[in-house]
Amino acid sequence: MGMKYIILLGDGMADRPLAELGGRTCLQAANTPNMDQIASLGEVGMVHTVPDGFPPGSDVANLSVLGYDPRLYYSGRSPLEAASIGVELGPDDVAYRCNLVTLRVTSGKASSSGTRRAVMEDFSAGHISTQEGRQLIEEIDARLGSDRLRFHPGVSYRHLLVWKGGKASVECTPPHDIQDKDVTDYLPRGDGDDVINQLMESSYDVLSAHPVNKSRAEKGKRQANSIWLWGQGRRPLMPTFREKYGLEGAVISAVDLTKGIGIYAGFEVITVPGATGWIDTNYVGKAEHALWALKTKDIVYLHVEAPDEAGHTGDVKNKLRAIEDFDEFVVGNIIHGMKQFDAYRIMVLPDHPTPLEIRTHTADPVPFAIYDNARERAGDPVQYDERIAERKDALIIKEGHTLMDYFLTQRA
Repeated sequence: MGMKYIILLGDGMADRPLAELGGRTCLQAANTPNMDQIASLGEVGMVHTVPDGFPPGSDVANLSVLGYDPRLYYSGRSPLEAASIGVELGPDDVAYRCNLVTLRVTSGKASSSGTRRAVMEDFSAGHISTQEGRQLIEEIDARLGSDRLRFHPGVSYRHLLVWKGGKASVECTPPHDIQDKDVTDYLPRGDGDDVINQLMESSYDVLSAHPVNKSRAEKGKRQANSIWLWGQGRRPLMPTFREKYGLEGAVISAVDLTKGIGIYAGFEVITVPGATGWIDTNYVGKAEHALWALKTKDIVYLHVEAPDEAGHTGDVKNKLRAIEDFDEFVVGNIIHGMKQFDAYRIMVLPDHPTPLEIRTHTADPVPFAIYDNARERAGDPVQYDERIAERKDALIIKEGHTLMDYFLTQRA
């Protein structure tokens, strides 16, 4: 049995100092003994996962972490999600991410159009359930879809529009970037914006009257009263991980984006019951499935979304909880379970920061730690957090996609 590799990615874990935490970041304030152990016994460093000029999205950053240079392989977020949903894109198809969102109307008839004003109250529609989201998207497709425009259900609030022969150059804004802001200044602009804006505007009338939303309102939950379209792109062309590195892999994630990247990389997508992409996700199940997969695979990419979601909502309590649960139930179980293998490496890191104070991603470098069971390092204890950047022994990886090369060929 050869070397086994596992990447433990806590999406958006990195942050900026918060007055609420006494000038500490969430990673500094959280209790993370297992990530600290990996940092203390292994190598640590900082990695720039977002190339200059690219948006600091999870799509770009996760491509980098997996060893794919976004400058060569990034074509948009939604084509990656389409692969996970099982939607095959033709050469002229453009895929758009379709969020179910909650808009709060401030004047005029409620709508996402520029003629009426509304605030982005919740980019996730209260983390609507997958079952409810499916019903709403199926109604949107029945009412607003056509031979050229097809809506496909995904997970929770994350869904998909495929526009045959569509436009990909529209300037769109991620809804999580405009939480609590008037959407008027952030509506899509550019070639094709008339189609996109009309779909978003028309969706309000369809969704506000739907029984799912009436039921949610009666229960005091946020209504998914509009769609928001963004993250468009065409199908990417990229080599599989086996072609690139000669290794067979698997991906574990609750979100279609990460699973889609895994599919294009030729990884097996492993479904974990109870994996939600939120703080109630099945952390232990993810760790158990990863260890089982490594019995037959060379590498597993285990992704946890919860810290990022908490960052977007600006909830320090939930972000601390997500980081600590990730450390205890994922990292801790992986450290213990990997001992069944003779030779193995563990890498832990976020893909990008999601600072609570701004509720969106930044392109700042993130800390990583790599443990090799054959190369334990003795020295002072190291706390896994952003202060790794200040250490003299910290590795600095300026080209994020080269971190994978280092992880797979690490030398003492």
